[in-house]
Amino acid sequence: MSEAEPIPQSQRTIALVGLMGVGKSTVGRRLARRLHLPFADGDVEIEAAAGMTVSEIFARLGEPEFRAGEARVMRRLLEGERRVLATGGGAILNPETRALMKRRATTVWMRADLDVVAQRVLRRDTRPLLRGRDPLEALQALAEVRYPIYATADVTVDVAGGAHADAVEAIVSTLEAFWAQDQTS
Repeated sequence: MSEAEPIPQSQRTIALVGLMGVGKSTVGRRLARRLHLPFADGDVEIEAAAGMTVSEIFARLGEPEFRAGEARVMRRLLEGERRVLATGGGAILNPETRALMKRRATTVWMRADLDVVAQRVLRRDTRPLLRGRDPLEALQALAEVRYPIYATADVTVDVAGGAHADAVEAIVSTLEAFWAQDQTS
């Protein structure tokens, strides 16, 4: 990867960041279709690389090994072709991944009310960081640590509890404004 030639913002991967349950995967797929870009889901890519589910990785190898694998997968995806990338909620916590995102991606913090997110995550029991915990309390604890880091994203889009199509359009219009501003800088 050449760091001498910066990639214009509008030609970078679009990396969706935010808490679990905000809709990064679902909205990301739709956003990719809307922008005619390939889509990658970080968790799906990690599972493919490890040959086991995220829950199995956490159970068998622990969170530190999951995070190490996540960092390797994020590097591969961010150094590859331009795409829409739904990152895992904790991917941006890794300083190397965060720096790579700054160089290779336009980051979009998908922000939603914690009550809405808690209701969404209750629908699936596949989230290792929530097992055996009250979802709202766990999400509040994660938000306390992660929100200051998510806030370093290039743009923030409130996705609330509305339709996925509305979230896609909000992201597209926010990105277009951001890219237009980048052209005039």
